[in-house]
Amino acid sequence: MNNLWNDSDLHALMGALAERTYSSRLLGSDKGLVLYGGGNTSVKGTLTNVLGEEVAAVFVKASGCHLADMTADDHLPLDLKWLRHLESLDTLTDEAMAATVATHMLRATSRRPSIEALLHVFLPFTYIDHTHPQAILALTNRAHGAALVRQVLGAEVAIVPYVKPGFALAKAVVTAWREQPDCKAMVLMHHGLITWGESGRASYEATIQLVNRAENYLRNFQEPVEESTWDLTTAWQNYEQLAPALRGALCQAMGDSDGERVVLKPLIHANLLAMMAQPHWQQVLVTPPITSDYLIRTKPLPMVVEEGESPRQAMTRYGKAYEDYLRRQGHAGEGVDVTPRIIFLPGVGAVCVGKSQQEADLVWDITWQGLEVKAAIVASGGEPEGLAEKELFAMEYYFLQQAKVAGSKEPLSGRTALITGAAGAIGAGICRGLLLAGCHVLATDINEGGLSALVNELAEEFPGRVRGCVMDVTRRESVALAISDLVRHWGGLDLLILNAGVAHVSTLEKMDGEIFRRLEQINVEGTLNPLSVAAGHFRQQGMGGDVVLISTKNVFAPGAGFGAYSATKAASHQLARIASLEMAEMGVRVNMVAPDAVFSDGQRKSGLWAEVGPDRMRARGLDEQGLEEYYRQRNLLKSKVTANHVANAVLFFATRQTPTTGATIPVDGGLPDATPR
Repeated sequence: MNNLWNDSDLHALMGALAERTYSSRLLGSDKGLVLYGGGNTSVKGTLTNVLGEEVAAVFVKASGCHLADMTADDHLPLDLKWLRHLESLDTLTDEAMAATVATHMLRATSRRPSIEALLHVFLPFTYIDHTHPQAILALTNRAHGAALVRQVLGAEVAIVPYVKPGFALAKAVVTAWREQPDCKAMVLMHHGLITWGESGRASYEATIQLVNRAENYLRNFQEPVEESTWDLTTAWQNYEQLAPALRGALCQAMGDSDGERVVLKPLIHANLLAMMAQPHWQQVLVTPPITSDYLIRTKPLPMVVEEGESPRQAMTRYGKAYEDYLRRQGHAGEGVDVTPRIIFLPGVGAVCVGKSQQEADLVWDITWQGLEVKAAIVASGGEPEGLAEKELFAMEYYFLQQAKVAGSKEPLSGRTALITGAAGAIGAGICRGLLLAGCHVLATDINEGGLSALVNELAEEFPGRVRGCVMDVTRRESVALAISDLVRHWGGLDLLILNAGVAHVSTLEKMDGEIFRRLEQINVEGTLNPLSVAAGHFRQQGMGGDVVLISTKNVFAPGAGFGAYSATKAASHQLARIASLEMAEMGVRVNMVAPDAVFSDGQRKSGLWAEVGPDRMRARGLDEQGLEEYYRQRNLLKSKVTANHVANAVLFFATRQTPTTGATIPVDGGLPDATPR
């Protein structure tokens, strides 16, 4: 592990907490030391109150913050002198500890300091770093781990048996220090490493030094990984076949068809496949997480889909086992989420589960780190040893841990959508509306340049939740490949938005047959192909879904000189109505949105109006601005219709606010002739 300290980087940060912020970021930037939200750091100093008095303070990392992204404001100031009195107590409940710490913060905030704040209070050192290095955990998470820690790290490191984070751990740590006051650091069994120093650099470098000792020891046992009987190509093919049914089983366990959804992220790697090819792989891998801090993200044990078992059968078995675990610990089990977060699939690898892409990414990182630690334990002749079930339960349902993942969810959190014709004005507006609602969006279009520009723009605001895929709606195989891309990245499809379409201005008398057939291919077959492929996917998932067709007012009120568009969009609309009849038995709702006169989305112009606009402007003697005003004035509400309005109509259906299918919402400001009837 490299020492990344650089004084010039430190000097670029300003303020009293600059060194604390800088060293925290260094720790958090290495996943071998700490993963998202884990670990904690502190620095002792003073704070000037409103009376101008210097108050002794300890600045402790806010709970749930990622060390790699820390700012000075993410270290919360606590009243050091007062809180040190708590060391005299023999016991303190979790609730009393949280309340007492909260009432002795020196800056008003709704945020909580780290669960381990009192550990930082009781130890006397200026800078304290608490991390979860995987090399250290590879020493501690095994039978006779304490003896190995002593052998590898030396007598200068104190060893603290596992204690649940909170007041009891703070007492255990300060007791260990008083018993061994010359120790240079501490290892918390099954938990992590504590280092300290009178500078941020000293504490950071103490961490690096000890982790390197552990890594050097483990490196002596590294051997080439045996070849797996499964190659990666086959594993990915197996995953694509299994993922929709697996996702359906998980979501069914979470509630009805209107309930929560999850995102899947596969971990398909040669090393993992090789480990799973071993006869007793479950004894190594189907074990608790490597540190109790991860329990809130992973649950105590993974789920395994056995050979010949369906995902729903495996989910039923896992759910019963989890409920039995709760009962053994005196928990009624009512209202508890029994969904696994890590799933092992023979012939595939592991699948990581989250209610968002961010959650799935975090579970993936934890899973990969756990695999590496457990593999290192076995390679070095050890036997993985996790925490006792009682300790697992205590940490999983620790209210201060639960608070890290509590909070409101966006209405489409965990859901996925595929939208056709995304690069146009309406498509872009719908993409943005879905993303704002928490959805994961696969934007598709045949216009590669426009699609790339849209995805790059949206990815800055919604990282990890938007992808682009060049797709031709007139080719069924192209649609199938796009849905496969979505399955590979998020596990399955919940919402299909049929938006692709083209227009043409011509009277019937002068209609070019080839142009008409082109519109028929894009507008009609471009609706049929995604409907057909998605129907098979929805059936495999078995948890319902939604389809929204972006129709047009021309279905109900066609215009002269616009026959090709009006006729083909009417056929598209009729296909969606038929789909509402055929897909209802699968729990899939199919609805339509009929907009009128959407000219642009910001700087992104409508392709339809690029085709239609010049003819309309010539016919009425108007410029572009005048044409937009003409269409605004012709509707009853005198409203300008925007892509955001269309997106809101899509969201009404996507969020399932009413039990509706086969319906059409006009988004046109009120056009009596175009009212659906």
